[in-house]
Amino acid sequence: MKFVKMQGAGNDYVYVDCFKYKVNDPKKVARIVSDRHFGVGADGLILVCPSDVADVRMDMYNADGSRGKMCGNGSRCVAKFAYDRGYVKKEEFELETLAGIKKISLKAENNKAKSITVDMGSPKLYSKLPEHIVINGIEKEFIGVDMGNPHAVYFVKSLEELNSLDLEKIGPFYENHERFAPDKVNSEFIYVENDENIHMRVWERGSGETLACGTGASASAYACILSNLCKDTINVYLRGGQLKIAYDRISDSIFMTGEAVEVFTGEIDIAGEE
Repeated sequence: MKFVKMQGAGNDYVYVDCFKYKVNDPKKVARIVSDRHFGVGADGLILVCPSDVADVRMDMYNADGSRGKMCGNGSRCVAKFAYDRGYVKKEEFELETLAGIKKISLKAENNKAKSITVDMGSPKLYSKLPEHIVINGIEKEFIGVDMGNPHAVYFVKSLEELNSLDLEKIGPFYENHERFAPDKVNSEFIYVENDENIHMRVWERGSGETLACGTGASASAYACILSNLCKDTINVYLRGGQLKIAYDRISDSIFMTGEAVEVFTGEIDIAGEE
């Protein structure tokens, strides 16, 4: 099976060109290629497919094989993948996801997509502002924001506290808390530096800690705006890089801007796949 490894702010996936190839068992393939010791190493698998309702379609699977509805960093990579290979020939186009159709705009250099902006759609608050929750006997506060997938945003008091969090240990308790059953939740931990800059770490359902999460950055920015902590356009600093998040109050939409990078191409033998 031929693939392309791509990353957006360190959020890395294995991409397969389904304009040319068919993946018979994407859940199994996602688990195999995502393994960082015995596979390619990735946060999951994304299939780049033709669409009947948009210019291109994204079919996403997490590292554990579960289906994902939307990935902001992944959508930028799909945009670059499709544009650079000529499947899309315009700088503004539409991307089909399980969370709806997303509008893409990009800036190209030498016929290659460089800076890519994704209209992430309207954020939806699904919790109190904030809501109290008890995790491992400790009361926490979170703000629940749906960006096509569910997020719970937690504020910490310092950058040192953020960096010291042992997410490998505590992350599963946040992800699997009964408040978020049965679908589980993505958990963001953020430190607000000032009204234009925030720092974030994320524990993604089905994947664990990742270096970045576009929908999570969007949810975190919206939580800060609702809490009157930040302006409508902010920089989000993640372990894998930086994203610019802008909230348009008129359209009630979040816009995410960042780069997408093709890391390498390869081929892997998987039983039952081409």
